[in-house]
Amino acid sequence: MKIGINKIGFSTSHLYVDMKKLAFARNEDPNKYLIGIGQSKMAVVPPSQDVVTMAANAAIRILTKEDRDRISFVIFATESGIDNSKAAAVYLAHLLGLKNEIRAIELKQACYGATAGIQLARGFVALNPENEVLVIAADNARYGINTPGEPTQGGGAVAMLISQNPQILALEEDSTAFTQDIMDFWRPLGKTEAVVDGKYSKNTYLEFFEETWQAYLDKTGYSLSDFAALLFHLPYTKLGLKALQIALKDAQPSDTVRLAQEFEHARFFNSEVGNLYTGSLYLSLLSLLCNSEKTKAGQRIGLFSYGSGAEAEFYTGIIQPDFKKGLAKVDYNRILNLRKEISVSDYEQLFKQHLFSVQEGAISYKEDPAPFFFSGVHDFKRQYEKRGKKPSPNIWDKNV
Repeated sequence: MKIGINKIGFSTSHLYVDMKKLAFARNEDPNKYLIGIGQSKMAVVPPSQDVVTMAANAAIRILTKEDRDRISFVIFATESGIDNSKAAAVYLAHLLGLKNEIRAIELKQACYGATAGIQLARGFVALNPENEVLVIAADNARYGINTPGEPTQGGGAVAMLISQNPQILALEEDSTAFTQDIMDFWRPLGKTEAVVDGKYSKNTYLEFFEETWQAYLDKTGYSLSDFAALLFHLPYTKLGLKALQIALKDAQPSDTVRLAQEFEHARFFNSEVGNLYTGSLYLSLLSLLCNSEKTKAGQRIGLFSYGSGAEAEFYTGIIQPDFKKGLAKVDYNRILNLRKEISVSDYEQLFKQHLFSVQEGAISYKEDPAPFFFSGVHDFKRQYEKRGKKPSPNIWDKNV
């Protein structure tokens, strides 16, 4: 039985900051951001959005009534959780109008969580082949204003339906994983911004890729020529390029050209949005599917997932004949182009206005065009709302 990604959808803020202008505001050479980390724009998540609403806004782009009837498990991967007890998946299931006869959980392991969710969903579908699993990867990457990590911020959500006979990507059996207890990145209780040892984290990422990549080749006997593309977790796109260069060491020229070209297609959306934490790898998959003209059925795609702390996995999937149908006819390039640029000072104000679970207050959401939004906290309860009429995926274009 084939099991894998049947549909994929994405949502982020309708606002962004130009990285060149952010560099000027921080007295940095713009090329440090544009080339040095490989980012052109950074999504600015307004206070009216959090991981729950972004997940809902991503999911409605792909879900049909038939999907809702078949979903029996919601797995929500995030490191930007809104409650220490109640799973974000429970809020999400209610917003999406899913049936009550389901399971709904939240997973956490830094940026690796969504991959763990996919593997868990795969096992569930194997036991329940008539059911589908909704896997969410949603985060709001926050390091703080004028910090070293600031230019690698961002946010958004990727929603994936895992099922038998998938339209997009059939997962292969073999994978390789590696886990080690280290402190390269963490978010202590009570802090809304992450703590990171940037150089240590970068080096660990590359070491874990080399470990899992070589283990996968040894396990399967595959070589570079067996891959149409290699995809990476992209906290910033230059880091994925460094990992690709490890894979391309001693490669044949034809393999180097092919994989380098496909990497450029795969990192485009990430360069336009910034860091999604758990969703970064899967935004890159979406970017490849939307932007590469060479993607076709039968190709093997390699995926490297990394989560600080640290855990990594390398696994593969085969592109399916109907992969374009799994995108639900949403034009993400057009959607990203319709976002609104804001000034650095406006971004700073929005960054400071976020309400978290211990705070009371209302949120201004009138300027937020998203179907689902967060309106504030009352009596320690987060308030979620949705606009009256559900739009079709291509009508609701000004929010992504």
